Amino acid sequence: MSTRAPTPDAPPEPRSFVPSEVVETASGRVRGEVFRGISIFRGIPYGAPTGGANRFLPPRPPAAWTGVREALDYGETAPQAPGWLARGGLPGRPTEMGEDCLCLNVWTPAPDGGRRPVLVWLHGGGFEAGSGSNLLYDGTSLARRGDVVVVTVNHRLSIFGHCHLEDVFGEAFAGSANAGYLDVVQALRWVRENVSRFGGDADSVTVLGQSGGGRKVSLLTASAAAKGLFRHGIVQSGSHLRLMARERAHELAERLLSHFELTRDDAHKLQRLPWRDVRRANRDITRATRQRFSPTLDDSTFAAHPWDPEAPETAAAVPMMIGTCRTELSNQLGNEETFALDEAGLLRRLRAFVPEGDVAGLVELFRRESPDASPSELFFKITTARGYWRDSILQSEAKVRQGGAPVYAYRLMWRTPIEGGRRITPHSLDLPFMFDNVGRAAHMVGPETDETTAMAHAMSETWLAFARTGDPNNAAIPTWKPYDLEQRSVMLFDVPAHVQADPHGAERVAMEAYPTQQLGRVLHGP
Repeated sequence: MSTRAPTPDAPPEPRSFVPSEVVETASGRVRGEVFRGISIFRGIPYGAPTGGANRFLPPRPPAAWTGVREALDYGETAPQAPGWLARGGLPGRPTEMGEDCLCLNVWTPAPDGGRRPVLVWLHGGGFEAGSGSNLLYDGTSLARRGDVVVVTVNHRLSIFGHCHLEDVFGEAFAGSANAGYLDVVQALRWVRENVSRFGGDADSVTVLGQSGGGRKVSLLTASAAAKGLFRHGIVQSGSHLRLMARERAHELAERLLSHFELTRDDAHKLQRLPWRDVRRANRDITRATRQRFSPTLDDSTFAAHPWDPEAPETAAAVPMMIGTCRTELSNQLGNEETFALDEAGLLRRLRAFVPEGDVAGLVELFRRESPDASPSELFFKITTARGYWRDSILQSEAKVRQGGAPVYAYRLMWRTPIEGGRRITPHSLDLPFMFDNVGRAAHMVGPETDETTAMAHAMSETWLAFARTGDPNNAAIPTWKPYDLEQRSVMLFDVPAHVQADPHGAERVAMEAYPTQQLGRVLHGP
């Protein structure tokens, strides 16, 4: 998971409370607030609490309420390890963790029955951390800039969302291995049923996410359960090609029972344990096995790997955007040791990522592309190419071979000036630009400048254009053709943005020697 979370550091804008109109949802009435012309509704439940008898099971609908529910504060964050990724909420009003976490947030120009495009954002943090309540994901700027409705979602994570208990406790726990994913599907059903009352078009929904959120988008395009609930998909640094094997997931479930000295007759005891005890068990099991609780090939929710070896049939009609940052792993692997690498250290560290006999040749090849790069920069470029970029190309190529709706490929190339520029173009750098929230992210992009303004304009307008039509072309960027296996046209987001045929082609070809890193080894990032 990311070691540098996208946590806003700008002070909040002063505001006076202005109540929104009351909106009637299928479960009851809600009232939010209006800020900068945008109506904001926070913490709306789309599912029932997930504790007790509901723990580990697929989501259930929320209970209806009477009266008007005040939707002013973000709802609970899913139980997870404490840390930056878990933080969310408004200044002075942080969120709490808990099992009543199936909630979402809505930003709309007006709850007026209009038919605006809808963007449903899925947060990062792999399948084990994160929150849709992070202020960097605040949808005010996007909703105002593009006249769209923005929705962010919280859902179950890690052991609570992906513990395969069906082979331990029987059919009553069918779906437990992918309950967190089914939460996302439940949220999309809520959007389908309710978003028109917030001024959105239920027939024009784009699902998008970064890192772990991109992985969730990858899964949504590959599951019959989500078919018809969205029209377009954007995968940002999160191409998810393969699932955990059922046998391995079963081993993790057996370890959970052993941890608490439970038997196969103790399902209800496991559900009644305090969630903090289950969270600690998650930590201990993950450390002991070096495996994460994650979406599983359970033969019901998923009967095949989502994007390996081919694109899923369910993705054929879905236009997609797929992309990465140039040096994703300068985030996760960026520390004082890697920033100080010399030539010998570079060669030594790369042996953990590629066969030892390939190391020298790869360094020579990447150095030809980046002759002025330091050993550290070469390390981040090669490891990123081996992981995030390789998987994004495999996913894009599979989409092309399918012959259905187009896929558009991009790479973020803009170099952040923070920390003297040593992180180059790290994982998560796309977030403040496509959300048009650079003012909240000086710790990621530096102070606001003409360059950051230009980047935010180009990327947010492109994401909005794609959400409207499934085609990202707009006046803020040059003409961008879909990806194919001949020209391989890629949008390079920089100042200015430009399109190039097969950028870094020699590097791409070198990576063709390797399969996805998702073949049975622990991933280096979420």
